[in-house]
Amino acid sequence: MADNFRVIFVELAQGVDSKTACVNLATKLKTSEEKVALFLKGKPLFAPSNKDKALKQAKLLASLGIKSKLQASTSPTPSQQIPSSQRDERIFDALDYITSSLIRLEEKLEELEQRLPEAQLKAPDEITDEWQDDDLMLDEELITTPAKRSNLFLYILIATVVILLIVLAVYLGFPNLFSFRCG
Repeated sequence: MADNFRVIFVELAQGVDSKTACVNLATKLKTSEEKVALFLKGKPLFAPSNKDKALKQAKLLASLGIKSKLQASTSPTPSQQIPSSQRDERIFDALDYITSSLIRLEEKLEELEQRLPEAQLKAPDEITDEWQDDDLMLDEELITTPAKRSNLFLYILIATVVILLIVLAVYLGFPNLFSFRCG
């Protein structure tokens, strides 16, 4: 007996436009319209899950005018291998997720930098613009120590990237670790 079920697309409800359904579902799931369009062509959108979760997914689809059915899915045994194209696709999806996470972090950092008071932003410029009209005195030390700045954001960004790369490595190294079974 299979303990996992997959939601499969059947057809659109009468009076529902495929473009509208695609946009609504993509917005509801916060995913790309391309993935939803592939679902409407027969490619699975959701991973196999227990019956309750699969029924909730089917109910969500029905509320948007998309008819679907549950299909029993057996979990793969260790002797079964994932085709390399699926494996590559999963790797690219993981890398895409990491890249989009980094982009969001970078945008947050830029937003925080814009919120800094203007006095803090102008202070380094004023230090570099100070020139003497007299000749430079070579007896003075030419190297000045840079002003201390907090590297907290840089450390957080680096730590996040390292954690995401570790999770990706564990996922790729031990794929059976992430297969959940009920019962």
